[in-house]
Amino acid sequence: MKLGILLCGDPPATVLSKHGDFAALFNDLFAPHGIETQTWRVVDMDFPESVSDADAWLVTGSKHGAYEDHAFIAPLENFIRASYAAHHRLTGICFGHQIIAQAMGGRVEKFAGGWNIGRKSYAIDGLGTVHLNAWHQDQVVELPPEAEVVGTSPTCANAALLYGNTIYTVQPHPELSAPVIATYLDAAWPDGVYPEGVLDAARPYLNAPNDEARIAAQIATFLREGRSAIQTAS
Repeated sequence: MKLGILLCGDPPATVLSKHGDFAALFNDLFAPHGIETQTWRVVDMDFPESVSDADAWLVTGSKHGAYEDHAFIAPLENFIRASYAAHHRLTGICFGHQIIAQAMGGRVEKFAGGWNIGRKSYAIDGLGTVHLNAWHQDQVVELPPEAEVVGTSPTCANAALLYGNTIYTVQPHPELSAPVIATYLDAAWPDGVYPEGVLDAARPYLNAPNDEARIAAQIATFLREGRSAIQTAS
């Protein structure tokens, strides 16, 4: 299977230099499942010519908000809708989860409860309780008509969404392992970006086990087989 990665931004410079970009992280995540990847830097207006240029698609995370005015947002939303109409399977992570929801008629905004950073617990259909790393303040707050909630957490009601047999998206970051999150936490963030104590609160959980491999297997199975992966994955 060829997975087209729609790259919507880059991690901080220290993460990029030590671990690679989001495309590299996803390539490593899905390599055990026989998935090959090709990347388009849509953030720089590099788009595929056709939704058929890959077997399935993945929309990455980004520092940008889905609701912000950037040149790549509207054409990305158009691509998402075209891919859905053509029944090409699609997944999205964090920003990808949000922009897909927005493109399909939902709404994204900053969560009044603040940031979700580091290891969090989620209840996801087909998996039960899993622990995954998060890094976001924005959330999907209104569902698109086609979306069905298949994953939640105490601080993220719409943490995983399923759109029929075609789209499956998640808010947390399965591509961000504990070493990557540790580099995020140590990055040189400008003053005021994060409230005091938010980053330090994530550090005690860096060595706790997470379930990146389990959800990666579920997403890979979905991209091949559709919604049965969400109902029967284990």
